[in-house]
Amino acid sequence: MRAVALNEVPAAPAVAEVDAPRPEAGELLVKVAVSSVNGFDAATAAGYLQGMMEHRFPLVVGKDFAGTVEALGEGVEGFAVGDAVFGVVMKPFLGTGSLAEYVTVSAAYGVAHVPEGLDVKDAGALGLAGTAAFDSIAALDVAGGETVLISGATGGVGALAVQLAAARGARVMATARPGAEADFITGLTDADVSIVDFTGDLAAQVRALAPEGVDAIVHLAGDGVALAGLLRPGGRIASTLGLTKAAVEGEAVTVHSIMADANAQTLATLAGQAASGALRVPVTATYPLQQADQAFAAFGAGALGKIAVTCS
Repeated sequence: MRAVALNEVPAAPAVAEVDAPRPEAGELLVKVAVSSVNGFDAATAAGYLQGMMEHRFPLVVGKDFAGTVEALGEGVEGFAVGDAVFGVVMKPFLGTGSLAEYVTVSAAYGVAHVPEGLDVKDAGALGLAGTAAFDSIAALDVAGGETVLISGATGGVGALAVQLAAARGARVMATARPGAEADFITGLTDADVSIVDFTGDLAAQVRALAPEGVDAIVHLAGDGVALAGLLRPGGRIASTLGLTKAAVEGEAVTVHSIMADANAQTLATLAGQAASGALRVPVTATYPLQQADQAFAAFGAGALGKIAVTCS
């Protein structure tokens, strides 16, 4: 099959012919229709995960997928051949990813049915970013009327977090450059979102809007320690970038370290919201599999929202 693979790391992802996977016991074989590019994939290609996870070469990259169940491994229940499914590849090693024509995934974790009304392109770009955003907002337990700063709002996780926080009735601040980035953010939701320009004096802008400090922060980009200083006493920060309580010792704040948990319940909740129109999956560009190198280049250049890749 065709897949986006690496023969070593660091290396540039490239389309190659590799052996198609076969489902083991408890697994689904999925014919992938759409995947997407995530920071995790770029980090894998850059070699940043060496020593953290086993690498099996040729290493097929990709976390997100949406497609059709092609075959069932022994003992699988709850799925049938022909089912439309989506989710996140959640394996303890790297090598059999979803930027490919086929992928095998555990039927027990990281996969859910695609509900009626959810476009396959949106489903294929929702899984990892959606669960990271969902888990961040849930960990912060955002309540109506609270002030929430989303740092890194223009990426896939951030664009979804903006919407999820606004849906809870929060007063949302989002980092973005003036112009196209700001327009992208304000177009995500009908709620009022305050744009703060991270290329300027971010702290001054945030303090002007929230003199006593913000209630909560989603840390997806920027200096986590500096951001934590913008919280009110007792505030909370959720970080996908490894910020720990030790790093802000002395501050009267709570730190939540976020690792996206792509369980079936969270995936189904996100899919239902996207299918109903309550949540917009921010796909801003789509590339065919054979142009995956261009998709990675666009991602590295700071593309807004999510970049989808069609695999069949």
